[in-house]
Formats: sequence, structure tokens, C-alpha cells
Amino acid sequence: MNLGDEIRRRFSEQPPGTAESAQNLEAALEEARRAKAQLAEAQAELAEAQRVKFRMVEEQAQLQAQLEAVQAQLAEAQAYIAELKRQLFGSKGEPLSAEQEAQLEQLANDAQEQAKSPAPASQEVLEEEEEEEEEEEEEQAKKERRKSKRPSRHPLPATMETVTVTLEPENKDCPRCGLEQHRIGEEVSEEFEYIPAKLIRRRTVRPKLACRCEESTVVIAPMPPRLLPQSKLGLGLAVHLLLTRFDDHLSFYRLEHIFRERHGVEIPRQQMVQWIEHIAGWLKPIYEAMWQEMKAGNYLQIDETPVKVLDRDVSGKTARGYLWFYAVPREDVILEFCSSRGQDAPNKRLQGFQGTIQTDAYEVYEAVVKKNPKIERIGCLAHARRYVYKALQESLGEAVWFIGKIRELYRIESAARVLDHTERHALRQVQAPPLWAALQTRAEELRPKLLPQSTMGKAVNYFFNEYKALEGYLRDGRFEIDNNLIENAIRPTAVGRRRWLFIGHPQAGWRSAVIYSLLLSCRRRGINPQSYLSDVLNRLPSTKITEIHQLLPGHWKPSPPNTS
Repeated sequence: MNLGDEIRRRFSEQPPGTAESAQNLEAALEEARRAKAQLAEAQAELAEAQRVKFRMVEEQAQLQAQLEAVQAQLAEAQAYIAELKRQLFGSKGEPLSAEQEAQLEQLANDAQEQAKSPAPASQEVLEEEEEEEEEEEEEQAKKERRKSKRPSRHPLPATMETVTVTLEPENKDCPRCGLEQHRIGEEVSEEFEYIPAKLIRRRTVRPKLACRCEESTVVIAPMPPRLLPQSKLGLGLAVHLLLTRFDDHLSFYRLEHIFRERHGVEIPRQQMVQWIEHIAGWLKPIYEAMWQEMKAGNYLQIDETPVKVLDRDVSGKTARGYLWFYAVPREDVILEFCSSRGQDAPNKRLQGFQGTIQTDAYEVYEAVVKKNPKIERIGCLAHARRYVYKALQESLGEAVWFIGKIRELYRIESAARVLDHTERHALRQVQAPPLWAALQTRAEELRPKLLPQSTMGKAVNYFFNEYKALEGYLRDGRFEIDNNLIENAIRPTAVGRRRWLFIGHPQAGWRSAVIYSLLLSCRRRGINPQSYLSDVLNRLPSTKITEIHQLLPGHWKPSPPNTS
């Protein structure tokens, strides 16, 4: 064997132990792969454990919040039970003075009187009866109570259509002599009859006229102005849709079924929505003119209320919007829809306004005043009184004292209601300041002694922080003592929220605001909304923009009847 073969032989042979090392390396690699898989599995388990831990922490936080809410309710219930025990079994709490007992008895009497005689819908502020009535009035009240318990019948309106049916006896001859009997009197009975509403198809035919001569032209009568040309919406149907949707609060879905089932006419709700949008567009110039007149004054009451909105951008649930109310006491109301409760809406709406706004203590209004130095704010005593009423269960004696003083302030307002602004201001300046000074002194004395989160503490803090704004109504006889007038305007929409639940789309908010503004303004002025809308919608297509002010509820006069 030569040298080359020997070298090739030696290099081709594996060193001793090489095979065993390769096997060990393969086993180590396999072990490493198993360890890596176990590590990944452990990391997944750790991540899952962390997610479970986070869920447990979140659930624990929710349970803690629920526990705190239950504890707060329990504390309130315990305070109420303690107060009931004190009233039933004697002096178990703070004793009441003779003056406080008399005030508490007056509150109970007021509540009973209000329950027996519900306040009328037009009531604007809480009216308290005088403690002492004249003997003649008391005697007259006793005589009225002695009268028959049968309810009095309300007279029928003179304009009500009357259909008279006369029933003659079948035989008018006397059974004895055979002669025809004479009429000596009559018996009359009346009942209400309801004629169901109906839809009719009104066809307008305009003949075309022409002459056979060579220079003849076609003559045709002009089409009268219409709300929606090329549409089947008539004036009566337009008014009916407005009232049923925004006054009776029926949904378009329900209206569609009513037209189909009771009238046999198919009117899709999408079509009704489009009609309402066009009608609101016609009414919007009136809405804007109303606001310009309101802004020209220097006193507005403002409040806001939430409303649900079916927003396509928020899937699976309704969004929240807000209707902002701007009103002049006993006059017009303007609503504005906004998706936010922030200060952008009132800041934009109040641009150019100079004067006084009356609001509750919501911080947005204070921010509006700071941004607009030409605007001042006065408060609402009704809000402060609500806090005190809540404190009756916890601190009866002090709460009764505050309510007694507030009742005296409202008694002054009741007496001043029949006076003009100058006389009203003079009466307030004589009688009200001592009461306000007493309220301020008592609030300053109690504030350091009360827990801030107690009901009486909240009441005193609200009164103390709002004191300057609350007594601001004393500056002018036109100002009201509270914001109840505008809260009364909100109540019809609150009924609507319970019935139609939401505004169909954020873009529909302005339409609702325009229509509600006109309906509420009509009612505050004692105008029948149906008569107003029927006349205004009939006149709008031919009314110039410079004549819009004639159609405002404050200037509106019905059109004379057409005798042609």
C-alpha cells in the first residue's frame, strides 16, 4: 500500500466515540425542543392567569362600588327609620321648638291641601296659602262644601257643532177625540258623539283654455302655493302629523300602522320623516325670528334635559343628546338640540346677548358668564329648596327652619304676582331682605358643623355657595324667584321621552327643536296649536321673509275666514 492509500484510509475512518457524541447531541436538541414547548405553554398559562387576575380585580371593583351604593342606601334607610321612630315613640333625636313644630304642621297642611286640590297645568311657581283666612272666605268655603257632591258640569263651547235629531210619536192623534195633538213642551237629552277622522283625496283640476284663432295662447289657472309641490301632502295631513308626532308623541311606526289599518292607505314612515323635515324647514324662519326677539330682551331662563338618540355611529345602543331650553317667562320658548352638555351650546347660542340669565348651579353656566362679561347669572330657589326637603329625614329641626323661611319668601311672591314690575320690586325690597339675611346667618353657623356629604350638609353648601345668585332676583321686578317656569316647559318633552323613547337620528334633533319650540310657545300664550299651525302653514308659502314676524306666536292673528 502506497502512502496515498494509507492517508485516504486514515481520514475515512471515524474517530472513536464520534457516533456516541452525535447521539448525545441529538438527544440534547430534542430535550431543548421539549423545554421550549413547555416554556411556551407556561407563558400561555401565565398570560391566562394574568387575564383572570385582571377580571377578578375588575369584578372586585364593581362589587366594591355596589357595596358602597348599598351602604349609602342602607344609611339613608336607617336615618329614615330613626326619624320615624322619633316621630312615633317620642323624642329620640333633637327636640323641636314650638316654632318648628308649628312650621312642620304648616308643611303637612300644605301637602294635604295640594293633594286635595291638584295644581292646574298653567301653574308657574309654587303658591302657598295664607295661614289665616278671612272669616267671610272660610264661611263661603263651608257653604260650598255643603253643596251636592255631584261634580259640576263644564259648559260646552259655543262653536261646537250640534246635530239635532227630533223623534216624533208615531201616532199624533188623540185616542179619545181623534184630533191631532198640539205640542206643549219637549224633553232634551244630549250626548257626545265622535266622528272618526278620515283621509280624502283632494283633486285639483285646472282646465286649459284656448281659442281657434291663429294668435291664441293657452290659458290655465295658476296653481295655489303649496307646502311641498309635487307631493301628496295636504295641509290638514301636515298639521295632523305634527300634532300626533310631537304633541301626542306617537311614533312614525305607529302612525304608519294607523293609516294602514284604519284608513286603508299606505304611507311609509320614511315618507312621513321626509315630510316632517320639509315642514320644519318652512317653520325654521319663525323659530329664528322668535330667538332674535328673545335675545333683544335682557332676561332669559335656561335649562337642559337629556334625550336618547338613535345614532348609526353608535351600534347596539342609543347615544345621549340634550335639549337646551331658552325662555322668557310667560312668553316664548326656544329649544336647541346638541349632542353635548358642555358650554359650547350656550356660548354659541348666547352670542350677542346682554343681560341676565337664570339657571341652576350647573358649572357650565358659570363658565358661560366668565367668558361673557356682559352676562350676569341669578339662581333658582326651587333647586335649593329641593336639597332642604331631602334633608328632612336627617336633620328635621334645621331643615324645617330653612323651609319655613323659604315659604315666607314664596308667600311674598304670591302677594306680588298681581303687581306690576315696579310695585313688585318695591314690595320685595321691603319684605325679603331680612329673610335672606337670616338664611345666610344660619347657613354660616351650620356649615362648619355638618358633614359635607350629609344631606343637610349638601343643602347648606348649595345655599351658601349660591347665596349671591339666589338673591339676585331682588334686583329687578321682572326676575322670577326660581326657574320653575322653564321646568314646566320641559315636562311635555319628558312625557314624550317616555312614549317615543328617542330621537331617530342626530340630524333630526333640530327638527324636533323647531317644532317643540312653536308648540310650547303657543301653549304658554294660550294659543290652540292646531289653529296656529293650520293658519301659519297655509300662509307660509306665499309669505315674504320680511313678513315672518307676523307669524310669530306673540304677533299672530288668525286669518279672516274666506267668505268667497
